[in-house]
Amino acid sequence: MQRKPFLTRRMTLSALLAAVAMVIGLAGPARAHPHVFVSARAEIVFAPDGAVTALKHIWSFDEAYSAYITQGLDKNGDGKLTPDELVELAKVNMDSLPDVGFFTTAKANGRPQEFGVPHDASLSFENKILTLTYTLPLKTPVRAIRSIGLEIGDPTYFVAFDIVDGADAVITKDAPKGCVVRIARPPKLDAETQQKLAQEDITATPDTSGLQVTTRALVACP
Repeated sequence: MQRKPFLTRRMTLSALLAAVAMVIGLAGPARAHPHVFVSARAEIVFAPDGAVTALKHIWSFDEAYSAYITQGLDKNGDGKLTPDELVELAKVNMDSLPDVGFFTTAKANGRPQEFGVPHDASLSFENKILTLTYTLPLKTPVRAIRSIGLEIGDPTYFVAFDIVDGADAVITKDAPKGCVVRIARPPKLDAETQQKLAQEDITATPDTSGLQVTTRALVACP
């Protein structure tokens, strides 16, 4: 598949990845490093009969990327970005995310799951942070659920995902009684390192060998 070059300054995640495809290809995944940081939350969507039907993603981008990608979108010049002003950007991102597998893999009862067409996508901008929310349905609902594993991340480590701390990191509000959540996060980067990496030239490839670059969550049910 031919990758798209930069077309505008309002880059989508897949466009950002495409821009460094050559660098990553030459350096290998072990030498890639993040330029976009995402604080992620997820909801496992359960039907009334206990079947898992979808994943709901809530991704908050770092302040630098949020500012960059929203330049020029304040159409009425009031200093605020409304959901209506962000509709086009949300659509562009949702059109692009299938190219990178939604940065998501899932297994239910140990079996890999395929995804359907995402829906209910929206963007919000609050306190200088851009947040993307969307629902990613499983192609086939999974009944008699014993476990569902969720992995969020960019294997090239150009985009760094981290599931947030707290009780709402992975939401299972409609899960059958007794289900528990376990999360394995990548090691956290300190603020100074995040700032340094975010400001580096897009072609820089410092050695990040041995880093765990995906976040994993497991929901186990009795």
